[in-house]
Amino acid sequence: MLIPVEPSIDEQVDAALAWLQRHATKATLEGMARYAIPSDHAFGVSMANIQQLARRLGRDQALAQALWETGWYEARTLAAYVGEPARLTSAQMDRWCRDFDNWAICDTLCFALFDRSPHAWKKVALWAGRRDEYAKRAGFALLASLALHDREAADAQFIEGLSLIEREAGDERNFVKKGVSWALRSIGRRRSPKLKAAALATAKRLAQSPDATARWIGKDALRDFAKAARKRPAA
Repeated sequence: MLIPVEPSIDEQVDAALAWLQRHATKATLEGMARYAIPSDHAFGVSMANIQQLARRLGRDQALAQALWETGWYEARTLAAYVGEPARLTSAQMDRWCRDFDNWAICDTLCFALFDRSPHAWKKVALWAGRRDEYAKRAGFALLASLALHDREAADAQFIEGLSLIEREAGDERNFVKKGVSWALRSIGRRRSPKLKAAALATAKRLAQSPDATARWIGKDALRDFAKAARKRPAA
């Protein structure tokens, strides 16, 4: 009786890349430019199809690492859904963060993988102070993702996050300021009443700042909070 042989990591990567190529479309590839996503090393595969393949593959950290090393946009996106949070090392998170070259990869990794890692909170403080635009965005994208997903986190951790938001609110680079706003809005809409009040106070201070970028972030958050309040059903 023949014993089935599991395909090697290299074989799995080759099969995944072939699958992605088969599911690529010119329209998807061309559409990436409208969202400021580089397409020179991409196939043009929809997120729905990438997630479909991820479900078939399951969680496998070694495979995620190998997919990442290919450099293909879709393979790196796939790595976010295939990676195993508990096996993701601190050093590996830093290496991948240094590779970020667009907001979509940054946000997907933070939202679907990094925020489930035991190293996540340490990375928020570390990356928020980075000079690189996408690494710095990662600090705030990760904070936003934790606000949405980490139900065990203490309020004090997010209070520290609000301090980081105020500290870095003057960074005028597009993807940084939008990441900072996302973090502030997520804390103000998804956490405890105490944190919502603290986020609102932070947004009001920023909206009155003499710095134009900080004002934009504060007003962006205030608009979002007001919109959420209008949608909230009356008690």
